[in-house]
Amino acid sequence: KELLGELEKIQQSGSVQLFGDYEKSIGNYLVDVDGNVLLDIYTQISSMPLGYNHPDVFKALQRPENLRAVLNRPALGVFPNADWPAKLKNVLLGVAPAGLTNVTTMMCGSCSNENAYKNIFIWYQLRQRGSSTFTQEEMESCMVNRAPGAPPLSILSFQGAFHGRTLGVLSTTHSKYIHKIDVPAFDWPIATFPLYKYPLEENSRENQAEDKKCLAEVSDLIDKYNKAGKPVAGIVVEPIQSEGGDHHASPEFFQGLQAIA
Repeated sequence: KELLGELEKIQQSGSVQLFGDYEKSIGNYLVDVDGNVLLDIYTQISSMPLGYNHPDVFKALQRPENLRAVLNRPALGVFPNADWPAKLKNVLLGVAPAGLTNVTTMMCGSCSNENAYKNIFIWYQLRQRGSSTFTQEEMESCMVNRAPGAPPLSILSFQGAFHGRTLGVLSTTHSKYIHKIDVPAFDWPIATFPLYKYPLEENSRENQAEDKKCLAEVSDLIDKYNKAGKPVAGIVVEPIQSEGGDHHASPEFFQGLQAIA
């Protein structure tokens, strides 16, 4: 409580649950400043796959080339280090799914989605325009947030989804009101994510009907927004909804969604 009181004087801290002792934390166990040992299934927003203070990770961070990367903070899109292509190839592409041969690195999940949305919109407009040459009207109108340079495109998302809390992706997050309240949002389509009956083997007919209903709604929403002048340029969906509830969709649902896209 004393630490929280100090922090509250400096910054907004309503989300703080505890203060960790990261010298004592080890593996899957987080130790707080009061000495409580907690089995950690949060893992710093799923960013600690090997747990706390893993000796091999600790050793790797002591290597001079890694210390220099942390110290000098290279702007990788402008001034990458000479070893950057090899790192991408050996570290990330080495575990990439078959057929995926390109990678873009980002700082966090929200900024990854933000840039994915931007790339979707750019790709969509490139297809519509037929070239990468911009008109004078497009260049001027985008500077004042108006069409045709700033087109009224949309991204379709699903009820219960969580894709981040930054301004753009927040329009596709629908898990908790506290993330969204008081923040302006885009008028983008929101479809129903399948909610199945369990056990699955005893409710296959009902769950297949649920898939068909949700896919039909997706198609209807795309048609509706296209006719309203807000074309759906892309669809964002989680393989498993977790923040919005433990919701799993079938392979058939995702295959149907891909076919619609």
